[in-house]
Amino acid sequence: MAQHECHPVTTAIEKDDLVIPVIDFGPFLRGTPSDRHAVAISVTNAFKTSGFLYLKDHGIPFSTVSQVFEASARFFARPQDQKDSLCWTSPQSNRGYIKTGQEKLSLPEDTVDRDTDKPATPDLKETMEIGRDDVDGLPNRWPDHFDDEGKDFKKVMQSFFGMCKSLHTEVMRAIALGMGLPEHYFDDFVDAGDNNLRLLHYPSVPKDVFKKNPGQVRAAEHSDYGSITLLFQDRRGGLQVRSPKGTFVDATPIADTVVVNAGDLLARWSNDIIKSTRHRVVEPPSIVGVDANDSSDTYPARYSIAYFCNPNMNKFIEALPGTFGEETSQAKKYPGITTGDYLVQRLTATI
Repeated sequence: MAQHECHPVTTAIEKDDLVIPVIDFGPFLRGTPSDRHAVAISVTNAFKTSGFLYLKDHGIPFSTVSQVFEASARFFARPQDQKDSLCWTSPQSNRGYIKTGQEKLSLPEDTVDRDTDKPATPDLKETMEIGRDDVDGLPNRWPDHFDDEGKDFKKVMQSFFGMCKSLHTEVMRAIALGMGLPEHYFDDFVDAGDNNLRLLHYPSVPKDVFKKNPGQVRAAEHSDYGSITLLFQDRRGGLQVRSPKGTFVDATPIADTVVVNAGDLLARWSNDIIKSTRHRVVEPPSIVGVDANDSSDTYPARYSIAYFCNPNMNKFIEALPGTFGEETSQAKKYPGITTGDYLVQRLTATI
């Protein structure tokens, strides 16, 4: 009982058998070994059950997150020709600008026949993809040559990328402890920082778009591809998580937290002990006290920031120790694959 009182885990969402907790990560970052272990168990249990959690006291200042949101909004407000000049070029690079309507998110079982099978309702969003800044032949598409604001954008995003990389390392250490592995088991798998910072802008959209097109969403039902995702939401909301009953439940924004969810590669790595849960972004729900008298026929813009975490691109990923064999009565469900090959397969299906 004492551990529970020292490391409170509150419930953010409990509906249709979907339970998503809020976990205080401070004791893991600054606490004793027993503190760290208790938090690690809470984190791993959330990934094993819902695949989602909210993390508070995660070490990234609120002021920094606000600065990144502001820089993102200014970038998306640039003239379209400037943004188009920074366009995304290939799944291997996965860097640059993707215009509204270009991307359709996919699930692992989806076909990659882009010409015949790509759905007719592309996502209502534009994005900017930022990767590691030191990979030969794969440069980021920075706007720093346009003006001073572009130079500031680059500095802000490079700094934030590093903060998120550090948080990724700490969450992977928590997962290691929670799964009975040495705390630093994943360090050599994630030290390169082969991650992607994705800035998202969901432009304002007429409300009747969703009525006229029943299949229309701001971001289609999908699961994420890598190990974990760090998602910073604005207050508009719209994120929904698929419950065990097949319904979609609102993952309402909670101030000063980051939503963390497991991705498909981590589920595969854990031999499906950890869940990669499907989610989507739909028209935003009303905000109490803000939208009560809203007679507008347009939904306002929404911004979010996703930091997609991956193992190093050259790492070979296969079932973790303790997830298969005689003790578990489980066989390895998947053949091994390098991170880079897996991610290119998945990204090729989206554009």
